[in-house]
Amino acid sequence: MNTKTRSRVEKVLDGIRPALRRDGGDIEVVEIKDNVVRVKLQGACAGCPLSQMTMKNLVETTIKRNVPEIERVETV
Repeated sequence: MNTKTRSRVEKVLDGIRPALRRDGGDIEVVEIKDNVVRVKLQGACAGCPLSQMTMKNLVETTIKRNVPEIERVETV
């Protein structure tokens, strides 16, 4: 994936991070390959029972809305 796409994804995540950090968490892009973003949840988000809901309802939805070529977001 090109650096422009990664930059756009990071910009979207910068908008999401304040909400994650309020709850003691964060998110890191591990890789973007074949229109799939692989992220690692950090801090309190890593062990949170609601993390999958956060991934689908907040992270994946927001990334796909703002970076339409992204097809899926996965946690690693």
